[in-house]
Order: sequence, then C-alpha cells, then structure tokens
Amino acid sequence: MTQLPAQAARKAAQAPPATARLADIAAQAGVSEATVSRVLNSKPGVAAATRQSVLAALDVLGYERPVRLRRRSEGLVGLITPELENPIFPALAQVIGQALTRQGYTPVLATQTPGGSTEDELTEMLVDRGVTGIIYVSGLHADTTADMRRYEQLRAQGVPFVLVDGFSPQVRAPFISPDDRAAMQLAVTHLGSLGHTRIGLALGPKRFVPVQRKIEGFVRAMRDRFDLSPDDIERELVQHSLYTLEGGQAAACDLMDRGCTAIVCASDMMALGAIRAARQRGLEVPDDISVVGFDDSPLIAFTDPPLTTIRKPVQAMGQAAVRTVLEEIGGTPAPHTEFVFMPELVVRGSTASGPGVIARR
Repeated sequence: MTQLPAQAARKAAQAPPATARLADIAAQAGVSEATVSRVLNSKPGVAAATRQSVLAALDVLGYERPVRLRRRSEGLVGLITPELENPIFPALAQVIGQALTRQGYTPVLATQTPGGSTEDELTEMLVDRGVTGIIYVSGLHADTTADMRRYEQLRAQGVPFVLVDGFSPQVRAPFISPDDRAAMQLAVTHLGSLGHTRIGLALGPKRFVPVQRKIEGFVRAMRDRFDLSPDDIERELVQHSLYTLEGGQAAACDLMDRGCTAIVCASDMMALGAIRAARQRGLEVPDDISVVGFDDSPLIAFTDPPLTTIRKPVQAMGQAAVRTVLEEIGGTPAPHTEFVFMPELVVRGSTASGPGVIARR
C-alpha cells in the first residue's frame, strides 16, 4: 500500500467526509445534494446557472474543482452544420471558431453527412463529451415539418444553445438570422432598375423557413414594382429545387423556359448552376440573362463572370451567435427571440441590362 507524505496525510485527516462536503456545497449554492452530485459528476439535467452556482460554492468553500470539471469549465462549445460543401458553412464555422477561441473556449465542429450522423446523433455525441453549449446552423429548427420537442429536451438537460438560420416560435431560444425578405427586395430592385421585368426565383424546398421568407419578400417586391398578382408570381416565377449546383441548373432551365431574363438564386452554388444552364443553351451571362446569387461565399468574386450576389452578414451573425451562446452559458441569457441582420447587395459582372432594354433608374 502506498503511503501518503506526512503533509498530505494531515490534509486527508482534516478533510470532511464526502457526505458532509455535499451538504456544505448544497447549502452554500442553495440546491439539493443530488444536484451537487450531478454537477460534480458532469451529469446532464442541470441548468447552466445552477451549474455555475455549484462551481462558485466549491470555490467559496475552498474545495478544489475535480479535474473533469476544470476541463469542462475551459469550455467546449459544439457547432453543428448541415454540410461543408457549400462554402458559406465553412466561412461561418471559421468566424464562430475564431470568436470562441478568443474567448477561451474550444470549438468542436460536428457536420452532418448524407447517410451519416443525424443532427440528433451529433447532439447526443456533443452532450456526452460535456460541451458547455451548442450552436446549430441551418438545422432542423429551420424545417417547418420537424419535431421541435428535441430542443426542449436539450434545454431540460441544462445545455444552452443558439440557432442560426431559421426560426420557430415553438422553441425557447435565441435565433440569429439574415433578413431574407429584405434580401429579395434588394435583388428585385437591382434587376428592375436594369430593365428586367421577367425575373425568376430559384430556391430550395418550401418547408424551410428561409425559403418561405425569401418567397414572401420576392412576391412583395415583384407585386409592388410590376403590379403582378401574388398567385401568378408564385406559379410562374418561383421554382423549387436543391441547394446545389445541379439544383440551380435545373431550376434555371425551368425559369428560362418561362421567359425569365433574370434569375435570383437562394445560394451562390445555385447561381453557378444557373450560369452553367445558360451557357449550355448558348446564352451569355449577363448579355442574354442576368444571375444574382445569395451568400457572397469565399472566392465567388473570382468566378466567370464575377457573381452579383446578396452578401450574407456572416461576420456579424457568427459573432452574435458566439456572444449569445456565451451569455446563455454564463447564466445571463439573451432574450429568447430572433436577432435579424441586414444583408447587402454586391454588384459584380453577372447582371446587366435586360436584352434589348435600356436600363431605367
């Protein structure tokens, strides 16, 4: 049997029994002994504010935090993204990761893959690894057909979280979103000023909140500028597809068949697909057809032609997501509401006057 050094032996003799320590900590923190036990053993089911109270009680009473809690307090924060092929997601992940690192936290990136881990599985993995909070980007919270109870269950486990891109009134959490309606107003105003009257919108499946908001903004802008019927706009000028290059190509083909001389796409990847569709028909961009993207992804300014796009405020949104999740972790949560950020039109080389039309301003 290993013998303790004399000084350590004296400390051990003076230390109160474990049950007494639990009682002292519980009394100091104003919680039950069971709650203290859950915190000390890194178990879920404890609110962030309560967890911080127990850790503060440890400090006040002069007890050392267990090693696993010291590691936890350094702060692992999970970031769940739908995929990384669309360059806007790595760009957002970089902003969030850098902001977390500057605050002394360690970002843990978890990415969904087709046929791989689901959002729920990634969430469980992160919680099991003791993350102090989670940031979701374009997750199931953006899908109007998804069961939102998963987020309430996560909250019940005491894990703070923030949701980016998408909103649900059923979830009590902070949301970070771009103003999708305003983005469509910017695009339609720009194309209308160039003389385009037949403008199409290519976007993803309708069940997603950002898609629905873009449609609302597009329909309102087209109605106000060209006095068109909302039903006619949705039926003739809106085409749903996938958020991929191939999806943009397919949607653009349909919209060009309907006589559109300009196409607004819901992502830069879709916009590149629209340009490819035009070229396959022997059309020139922007001489024969104008294309507008959405996101202003990295390197999109260097495409041929350089893409006119709606710049998503990635820097501001990423920093806001980090600031908000750290407030949740710290026990001073931000309002459980939606924080909306204004996008910006970036005019480059993929838009020009409509065929045979002199631009109006």
